[in-house]
Amino acid sequence: MKSFNVPVHYRSPLVTAIKQKRKADDKMKKDFSPTILELGSLQIILARHFGFCYGVENAIEIAFRAVAENPGKRVFLLSEMIHNPGVNADLQALGVHFIMDTSGKMLMDWNELTSDDIVIIPAFGTTLELEQQLRDKGIEPTHYETTCPFVERVWNKAEKIGQDGYTIVVHGKPKHEETRATFSHSKAHTPTVVVKDMEQAQHLARYILNELHLDNFYTDFKGQYSEGFDVTKDLQRIGVVNQTTMLASETQAIADYLKQAIVKHFNLSADNTSAHFAETRDTLCYATNDNQSSVQGMLEQPADLALVIGGYNSSNTSHLVELCEEKLPTYFIKDEYCLDANDSIRHFDLHTHTEKETKNYLPADRPLKVMITSGASCPDALVERVIERLAALTGNKSQMETETNAWLK
Repeated sequence: MKSFNVPVHYRSPLVTAIKQKRKADDKMKKDFSPTILELGSLQIILARHFGFCYGVENAIEIAFRAVAENPGKRVFLLSEMIHNPGVNADLQALGVHFIMDTSGKMLMDWNELTSDDIVIIPAFGTTLELEQQLRDKGIEPTHYETTCPFVERVWNKAEKIGQDGYTIVVHGKPKHEETRATFSHSKAHTPTVVVKDMEQAQHLARYILNELHLDNFYTDFKGQYSEGFDVTKDLQRIGVVNQTTMLASETQAIADYLKQAIVKHFNLSADNTSAHFAETRDTLCYATNDNQSSVQGMLEQPADLALVIGGYNSSNTSHLVELCEEKLPTYFIKDEYCLDANDSIRHFDLHTHTEKETKNYLPADRPLKVMITSGASCPDALVERVIERLAALTGNKSQMETETNAWLK
C-alpha cells in the first residue's frame, strides 16, 4: 500500500514498531487478536488495527502540500478535513481557514472567496452543489481534493445501481458531511433516501409493505429524500449503500431487513430477488471493517475498562465506543490530557453528547487491565501519549520505557 508523507509528530516509534511486527506475522490480516503490553502493574490490551487509514493519510498529505505550494495565498478548507481536533488545529496554525462547520453552517461569507484562493475538499467529499459553487467562483475543487477513495467507491456503486433502475437507500447520519455528499452524488442519478438507523429502516419497510399511508412518508423522512421522490413507485426497486464509517453489522442488518420486506411485498423466492433488490454487499471501507473486527477480537480478553481515543465528532470512533460499551466500562477521550492525576477522567458521553468527568475510574485491583483503540483519524503518536500517561499515573513509567525499548530493538 502507498506510503504517505505526513508530519513526523503524528507518528509513534512504539506504535509503528508494533504495527510492523504484527503485519510481518500476519500478512493476510486474518489475526484480529490484540497486542499485549506488560507494563509492571499495568497491562495494555492494544487493538490489532487502529489509527490513521489510507484516506486520512492521503488527506493530510494533500492538505499540507496545498499550504506549502501556495505561499502568500489564502488557503481554505471547505469544512473539517478529518474529525480530529489536533490535525485541524495544526492546519489552522498554518493559516488555513474553515469555510463551514461539520454540519454545513457557514463560518464566513461565501462572497469573500475569490478565484485566487485555494480551497481543499475534505476527506468526506462534498456535494455536487458546493463543487459547482466553487467553480462559479473560478476555483477548481479537484485541484486539492482529499476525498477518500473508499467514499468515491460508494458514489460509483450508487451511480451504477441507479443506472440499473434502482432507488438508493443510504445508511448514514443525515447531517454528517459524508452522508450529505453521498446523498448529493446519488440523487444526481436516481431517487435516494437516507435512513439513519434500524428504527428508520423498519419504518421505511412499512411504506414498502403499504402498511402506512404513503403521504406520511414526506413528513417522516423530511430532508432525507431526493426532490421528486415518488413513494408510490420509488420503493419498488432498491439497493442499500452506506456512509463508510457506520457499524458493519447494522448496515448488514438494515439491508437484510429491507430485502425481506421486498421479498414479502412481491412474494419473491429467496433466490430470485434481483428484479427488486440490488445486492450491493457491504460498502464500508477496509479500515472501518478492520478496526471494528479488531475491537471484537480485543473484547475476547478480560479487562477492567476500555479507552477509545479520537475526535468527539468522529463517526467511526463513536462506533468503536459503542462496541466496547456492550462489554465493559468505556471512556471516549480525545487526548492524554483527559486523564487527570487525581484519578478522574474527562470523556465524551455518546448518549448525552456532552463531555463529562468521572472520578475513581481506575479499579484498585492490580494488575490493571486496560483496552485501548483509536479511530481512523487519530494519530498514532496520540495513542502512545495516552499509554505513557496511563503508565505514569499508575507508577509504571520505567516499565513503559523498558517495553518501548524492547519493541524498538
